Amino acid sequence: MVRVLSVAAVRFAPVRAARLLSLLLLLQTRGRMTAQQLAGELEVSVRTVYRDVESLGAAGVPVYAERGPAGGYRLLDGYRTRLTGMTGDEADTLLLAGMPGPAAELGLGAMVAAAELKLLAALPPELGDRAARVRQRFHLDAAGWFRADEPTPHLAGLADAVWNDRLVELRYRRWKQPREVTRTLAPLGVVLKAGRWYLVARAGTEVRAYRVGAVLELTVREERFARPDDFDLAGFWQAWAQRYEESVYRDEATVRVTAAALERMPFVFAPAMSRAARAAAGPADEAGWLRTVVPIESIAHGHTELLKLGADVEVLAPAALRERFAATARDLGRLYAGGDKAPS
Repeated sequence: MVRVLSVAAVRFAPVRAARLLSLLLLLQTRGRMTAQQLAGELEVSVRTVYRDVESLGAAGVPVYAERGPAGGYRLLDGYRTRLTGMTGDEADTLLLAGMPGPAAELGLGAMVAAAELKLLAALPPELGDRAARVRQRFHLDAAGWFRADEPTPHLAGLADAVWNDRLVELRYRRWKQPREVTRTLAPLGVVLKAGRWYLVARAGTEVRAYRVGAVLELTVREERFARPDDFDLAGFWQAWAQRYEESVYRDEATVRVTAAALERMPFVFAPAMSRAARAAAGPADEAGWLRTVVPIESIAHGHTELLKLGADVEVLAPAALRERFAATARDLGRLYAGGDKAPS
């Protein structure tokens, strides 16, 4: 037997309004749920769930109670659309509402704005005011410091191919020879990392990451591909990023540094370099210096990076890097001692 719940209307306190919205969204996303299941999700008592469901009914939300072993609470079919009026595309982009800049780059700015307006219109006044306060107080700027935006003219096209599971053919510029290659890919996702966009795509049987800024030409095919059911974009990216960091640092430098230099490393080194160097640091000697190992890409890279620590670092090995520091110190000594005067 199915019945509609109806009681006198009530006014909701802000905390309770948030809980009622959570209950409503649970029913929208999961369908039929028992009072016990709702109580577990909301971390309240079953009696509280009963009261909240009745309050939703009183506010005009068509919540139904179905009795019996397979019973539970559910919403009237189709109520989701009448609640917000959202289209499918707008709902898909809702998770990007906190990132207006990246969403605009993906070509989704208008849909994000429309989705946000419809969501705010559907919220109780208390939650609508809270959403406005959050937007005024929190802002996401994903780009790194001192880095210009990388042009990504093909990002929107790639995003559309990802949404629609369409194969793409692209001409791509890479670091090794031949510098320019053409690939046919099955695009699985896009990732924003430190202000740079990356395409995660399947090439043959392998899944790889490509920098979107290095795409020179793009053709989105009409042909579709079957997306792997078990593909986890976040999991792939975490594993790929870790492998990439480990592959970049093929060498290491043994150094001794002051405690002040060790504290400065997170601000002057890449995160992988800083983490490894700080983790490998031994105890301080009588003069306060610590011995550690710093991952480096090459002698030239190590020279450039370790110079940021000035006189608070001494390179012990490899010998080629130590000699390069010695040569730099001699050149600086001559320059600042007046042996090589700067041009007037």
